[in-house]
Amino acid sequence: MSAAKLPDLSHLWMPFTANRQFKANPRLLASAKGMYYTSFDGRQILDGTAGLWCVNAGHCREEIVSAIASQAGVMDYAPGFQLGHPLAFEAATAVAGLMPQGLDRVFFTNSGSESVDTALKIALAYHRARGEAQRTRLIGRERGYHGVGFGGISVGGISPNRKTFSGALLPAVDHLPHTHSLEHNAFTRGQPEWGAHLADELERIIALHDASTIAAVIVEPMAGSTGVLVPPKGYLEKLREITARHGILLIFDEVITAYGRLGEATAAAYFGVTPDLITMAKGVSNAAVPAGAVAVRREVHDAIVNGPQGGIEFFHGYTYSAHPLAAAAVLATLDIYRREDLFARARKLSAAFEEAAHSLKGAPHVIDVRNIGLVAGIELSPREGAPGARAAEAFQKCFDTGLMVRYTGDILAVSPPLIVDENQIGQIFEGIGKVLKEVA
Repeated sequence: MSAAKLPDLSHLWMPFTANRQFKANPRLLASAKGMYYTSFDGRQILDGTAGLWCVNAGHCREEIVSAIASQAGVMDYAPGFQLGHPLAFEAATAVAGLMPQGLDRVFFTNSGSESVDTALKIALAYHRARGEAQRTRLIGRERGYHGVGFGGISVGGISPNRKTFSGALLPAVDHLPHTHSLEHNAFTRGQPEWGAHLADELERIIALHDASTIAAVIVEPMAGSTGVLVPPKGYLEKLREITARHGILLIFDEVITAYGRLGEATAAAYFGVTPDLITMAKGVSNAAVPAGAVAVRREVHDAIVNGPQGGIEFFHGYTYSAHPLAAAAVLATLDIYRREDLFARARKLSAAFEEAAHSLKGAPHVIDVRNIGLVAGIELSPREGAPGARAAEAFQKCFDTGLMVRYTGDILAVSPPLIVDENQIGQIFEGIGKVLKEVA
């Protein structure tokens, strides 16, 4: 890459990036189409991660581009406070149609982080509206990722995301244990047999704090950003039973899993467990315009909205909630999912994807492979004294050879667009295997 062609890199403070290392050896993307990015120096990069778990229908889909461009020329912005525009209501109806039975009230946001903070606030407002304002405690899970708002990192359980801000996190928060166990579940295909009992820890937390103080439990049905942690069989069912019995709302953070990642519209549908709220973003608009939403059980919505008359029922929202361009992108994206039956496509490809992922068992440094739907995590043994360095090197080498993967700690994550074909699936895992032979 010629330094003369590079833009000035000094002014941009990059998110979740080792800025000094990146700017010493930048990886710039110039364009995208279908399953591929084109790098700044003209190389094709096979997208093994759907951008950041978000471009589920593939890049630069003409239908979405046209919908955004057309809407920008008709009405670029409309305020959502005390006013509305038709596309916002149409988009909410379309989203509701893909949610589990009963979760048909939709609050629009602009990101997963905003969706999580919105869901937490809805939970608190719900209990207050019902006369149980003392229910303020929120329960998250170790290794959980729920975005970067103060609510999200408070219930989240990834320590590097929390430690800098530890003195300012929400006070009434506790955490369930995570479900990952190499000892019991290494190289499991799909849901592990071991681990459902970990949901019983919620009973201990309830006994400690008393159910009457707890507003909600929030978990990712499948934890993605921490390195693909698949729920043990029966685990989510236990959480649902315990929360329902104690009057605690259950929130599924589906920012990664919604819109086909597991072969269904939601992970709730895939696992057959219906929560009270679902947070989403990423795939809802194919990431073409920032968009997010919270799907809410009608009874929760009604408890807040149908209370005594008195004006605004829920003091929360965003300038860009249901932005016209985002609404247009959502409608066009959901139409592609329906028309091309991409969720069913993901289901059909999952067996071949699983076989390809587990072909890496026995590859250098690989201590675990786990998968579900069109997502896989490849865990590497860490270098002594340098955790994360091996996966970081593998990530860089993959990019250099024309493959984009994700890494977190010493785990490589693969989550391609749902338009991927079997040949490309083979290329992704063969490419990782070749790189691992070169990584020390």
